[in-house]
Amino acid sequence: MFFRKVAVVVVLLQGFTAAHIVPHLRFAAVMGFLVGPLGLALGCASVPGEYQNERITADEVLAGTPFDLENNLTELIEEDAVIAVSPEMKTFLDTNVDLKAGDIIKLRQLANAIINDNTFGLEYDDITRTASETFRAKRGNCLSFTNMFVVMARYLSLDVYFQEVDIPPDWTSDGGVSVLNRHINVFVDLGLTRDQVVDFNMDDFRSTYDMNTISNSRAMAHFNNNMGVERMLAGDTASAFRYFRRALIDNDRGFSPAWTNLATLYLREGFTALAEAGYLHALKADRLDHVAMSNLAGIYVRQGDSKRAAEYRKKVNYHRKRNPYYRYELARRAFYAKDYDVAIEHLMYAIRKRPSEDQFGFLLGLSSLRKGDRKSTRYWLGRAEEVAAQDALKQKYSNKIEKLQSELNQLD
Repeated sequence: MFFRKVAVVVVLLQGFTAAHIVPHLRFAAVMGFLVGPLGLALGCASVPGEYQNERITADEVLAGTPFDLENNLTELIEEDAVIAVSPEMKTFLDTNVDLKAGDIIKLRQLANAIINDNTFGLEYDDITRTASETFRAKRGNCLSFTNMFVVMARYLSLDVYFQEVDIPPDWTSDGGVSVLNRHINVFVDLGLTRDQVVDFNMDDFRSTYDMNTISNSRAMAHFNNNMGVERMLAGDTASAFRYFRRALIDNDRGFSPAWTNLATLYLREGFTALAEAGYLHALKADRLDHVAMSNLAGIYVRQGDSKRAAEYRKKVNYHRKRNPYYRYELARRAFYAKDYDVAIEHLMYAIRKRPSEDQFGFLLGLSSLRKGDRKSTRYWLGRAEEVAAQDALKQKYSNKIEKLQSELNQLD
């Protein structure tokens, strides 16, 4: 298995300081139905024109009647254990952090101690762990790292919160299943003058992303949802179901990714009506859950209900096209296909929605360069450099603009 060393960068921004700690967090919302290699069984649970979901309640979806739950003896991780501070963690913190120092100093000492190979050091793997397990193994995914950091910071009496980050759509493939990765980081309240964000995703973090602090219960729903996905992909259906159910019943009933993943679990096992009902409950929790919409469309295609399938596909396409980051991805594809007019069209829409997003302006500058529009090239590359929130990004654009100077001169 490949592991990546964790590094840290501290970047001063307008209004707050961001400490970035790699790598990428994986919160999973599984989209299983539309992936061909799954070979999903959609047999007798539903037939064309028969919509059993209309009489299937949320409680019935959460009951797990088709699964052999009584004989599933696998112990779930106790939620208290997820956020427990082990004696070894306390010793580490007492040794490396001045408990009498101010909050800013304690926070920086904590971050430096965690990523310093001489004191700790972190390596990435794709497993969700509790705070103490992550500390002991010095490995985990970014959910593991984020949870560990929050637990440690709270031991130091720092005012910290989990924070959801609205990142661009990020899909990966795992065992024939497409996985939508979500992101979370840490918000540290340092009073009226300075706040800080600690993010275990240095390469992708941008201060322009929408961020929203969440409750501890919501954060626990993320953890249980992640555990459910891992158990589902490992073939442990009953344990996966129990984790998804706990995320919804014990943590946050309005957490749509857990509804979506629970529905996908039913779908993988051939219980189409329960899956359909699960996706519909996901949309009640979040009407913009595109994974639920896409999988519902797939169900209706298999049922021969082309009208209802088209309705959900239309909704998915409508909301995707309004997403500036989706349009940016379309622009990237058009750019590499040398269709610069289409790239510019998508980028102009994206930049109207998010004028402070430097990567939009940069690609717009490159597209203008390929079209031979020197004036627009200089404007958009300069704007990308101007709006880049971090000094490192500004330097990156300065260096790239300098390298492009020769191409710009050729347009004279």
